[in-house]
Amino acid sequence: MSTILRGRPWPLGSSLSELGVNFSVAAPGANRVELLLFESGEAASPCEVIDLEGDRHRSGDYWHVELPGLQAGCCYGYRVFGALAPGGHGFHPGKVLLDPCARAIDGWSVYERGAATGASPNTDCCLKGVVCERNRFDFDAHPRPRHSWQNTVVYELHVGGFTKAEDSGVAAEHRGSLLGVIDKIPYLKSLGVTTIELLPVQAFDPQDAPPGRDNVWGYSPLSWFAPHQGYVCGDDPLLARDQMRALVAACHDAGLEVLLDVVYNHTTEGNSQGPTLSWRGFADRTYYHQNDKGQYLDVSGCGNSIAAHQPISRELILESLRCWALELGVDGFRFDLGIALSRGEGLKPLDKPALFEAMEADPLLSELKLVSEPWDCGGLYRLNDFPAQRIGTWNGRFRDALRSFWKGDDDSTWALAQRLRSSPDLYDGKAASLGRSINLLTAHDGFTLLDLVSFNGKHNLANGEDNRDGENHNTSWNHGVEGPTSDPAIRALRKRQQRNLLTTLLFARGVPMLLMGDEVGRSQGGNNNTWCQDTPLSWMIWSETHCDKALLTYAQRLLKVRSQLAELINPLVAHSEPPPPPAPSADTPETPESPEPRLSEPEGLWRQWHGVELNKPDWASWSHCLAYSVQRGSEGAALWIGFNAYFKAMHFDLPEPSSPWCRLIDTALTAGEDLPTALEPWSPKGVPLEARSLVVMVARDEAAKLKL
Repeated sequence: MSTILRGRPWPLGSSLSELGVNFSVAAPGANRVELLLFESGEAASPCEVIDLEGDRHRSGDYWHVELPGLQAGCCYGYRVFGALAPGGHGFHPGKVLLDPCARAIDGWSVYERGAATGASPNTDCCLKGVVCERNRFDFDAHPRPRHSWQNTVVYELHVGGFTKAEDSGVAAEHRGSLLGVIDKIPYLKSLGVTTIELLPVQAFDPQDAPPGRDNVWGYSPLSWFAPHQGYVCGDDPLLARDQMRALVAACHDAGLEVLLDVVYNHTTEGNSQGPTLSWRGFADRTYYHQNDKGQYLDVSGCGNSIAAHQPISRELILESLRCWALELGVDGFRFDLGIALSRGEGLKPLDKPALFEAMEADPLLSELKLVSEPWDCGGLYRLNDFPAQRIGTWNGRFRDALRSFWKGDDDSTWALAQRLRSSPDLYDGKAASLGRSINLLTAHDGFTLLDLVSFNGKHNLANGEDNRDGENHNTSWNHGVEGPTSDPAIRALRKRQQRNLLTTLLFARGVPMLLMGDEVGRSQGGNNNTWCQDTPLSWMIWSETHCDKALLTYAQRLLKVRSQLAELINPLVAHSEPPPPPAPSADTPETPESPEPRLSEPEGLWRQWHGVELNKPDWASWSHCLAYSVQRGSEGAALWIGFNAYFKAMHFDLPEPSSPWCRLIDTALTAGEDLPTALEPWSPKGVPLEARSLVVMVARDEAAKLKL
């Protein structure tokens, strides 16, 4: 290299310049940095080594250089020199490091994770960053759909597993890829969801798994900037960004938003004995929470925790968000164990974490949808008081309450009512605003919907950890037989329970999330932690022989009902109502009847709670029945929903409707009749609910709005 220029500290990473390529990386404690250039991703040694001079190529914490004549596609890495941190870890100049800001990665065919541990060099089997463009996404041609929170329905899917099956209808070369998801957009649209949430697509390390298995889910980040090469059609790493953009563009054109599940709370480098691949080799003490002895502090359960309160860590995360939102066009993010990012020095929880403040104040990120898990593995759980008002949270209490009620547990009716009315008991007595509570029944981590009603316990032996992994508390019920059965009564009850759970989820106020395949009865054989299973066990099912087509039809119609009756089911402002009494205790087994409702506007909508008798909800421990109506002023009820989780049939009284009743849903009826396309008038004063069933009645005037 004949000409070596000083370069600039911004932008971070490798970026094309008028003359060639500018490189910049943070290494605050280093006393020497080498930039290595490789002829290809498979090259066993660098073709050139550029020694960065501290007095010329350093600005504060950043080392930088500009090399004229280089172009996109150039492969590179770093060696960083400096003193070891307490505990003997930190700088390991024998290791070739991946640029934390690299937007593309090569070298997968020669990569060996184990070589990045110990003292020996890993030059012949390291990953390399690849210089690539940083073009902005074409929002003019493919604008963001910008669905309101009121209309949003999230569908969580795994890019690889969604189209991996041979019968997916996707061309062989697209299966398990970003382009494969494009091929299934018509299916997603026909289902009726508005937003897809992708399990991690930021580059992760498949080798971060027990011997003989692969890391499949991707919660083992290797880069926060580069799309995962395993989801790309073709070996050229420069294709990754193009194909990610293509997926987002196709989704936008179809009216679908794209959210990414991102993992900023930890990395694939593990604990102090793990591999030195990137972050650790540049700024070990900066990126990771450690004590004075250099021991890693772990609230992720994965060996390390990112110190997001550190300015360099914070800037890297913000730059990653901007990369995916502005360059690749995604519409939002879901932060894995996001509350861990609110921890400061010594893991102390911060009420005003700088990362979240910067994220919310950044105008470039202002139009994104932001969602987080409110818990981490260190016991921190902040739902209502999540320290960022614009970030919604997964409501695990919602999941637990619905499962418990339909399982038939005691002390579950009052909790169900709270979840239906947007969890005011969890939000300082006020219903959570739309977008603050993300309601879920199932997710990638746990049972599928079918397994939830088919297994009492987890069956994770295939993971090779003697069934120790995965959640033990599932609040599931097999209904009499563990796993698959030919018993027609049990099969019918399981189908009914799936409809009960789905309907309750979608008729509760808030933003619902569905898990890939729940709508067609996908099973994982009782495995509730398929993170290392790249097999049909964790793939989406497409074969009509194996899909529950009746359940799919029900789910499609249910989503249409929710969309068309949003004013009644998911209002922007929660319906006014008299508040339910406090949860009953052992000392007060019976609670007083609800007071008379307080009407607001003459034609305003308000909610009234009932039991089997009108205006007499039973909040007692032993109660398994509940109903509520949405009243239109003093005109009468526009909507009534009855829930019977008891093992016997119950007869419910109906309130006077604003116009004659029509039965919209009855989960006890046979497929097709449970949510028919043509509604018939209902004349009786009451309605029978079979054991473990749900009924929805709608006034004729409201039914006229439906197009099923």
